[in-house]
Order: sequence, then C-alpha cells, then structure tokens
Amino acid sequence: MPVKDEITERLVAAFTPRELEVIDESEQHRGHSGYQEGGESHFRVRIVADGFADMSRLARHRAVHEAIGKDLVGRIHALALEISA
Repeated sequence: MPVKDEITERLVAAFTPRELEVIDESEQHRGHSGYQEGGESHFRVRIVADGFADMSRLARHRAVHEAIGKDLVGRIHALALEISA
C-alpha cells in the first residue's frame, strides 16, 4: 500500500477528521537530502478534527505522530503538519 494511503488510513481511524489532505511533496525535493526515486519521502498533512480542540500545538503534533506510528514515520524523511480543530 502506498505511504500516502497508509497515512490517510491511520489518521481517519484515529481522529475521524472533518477534513484530511495528505500530499506527497517528494518531487519538489528532488536533489535534496532524503529524496528517493519514486517519491514517498516528503509529505504534507492538512487535518481538521474535533479531537484537537483542547490540545496545544505540540500535543496535536505528538498525537498525529503517534497515530501514524513509529514504523511509518521512520520511512518518511519529512512530514509537514497543518492541524486544526
């Protein structure tokens, strides 16, 4: 399964977001550190979910990383997060 789909699946299961966009930005990083042929190395996640309402920015980021899981985060070079309630 593509990394993008794995991220999407895990975030939907954890947060039931109202909005979720997972963007593979790998091609924009061609020639930079961490780039791998075929993509799936640099991602941007935009997520809106009620569960983030009472969380600080740091707590939101930690929650998303936990939901994605160490195994998957370890396969990603860069993960940009835009999180709101």
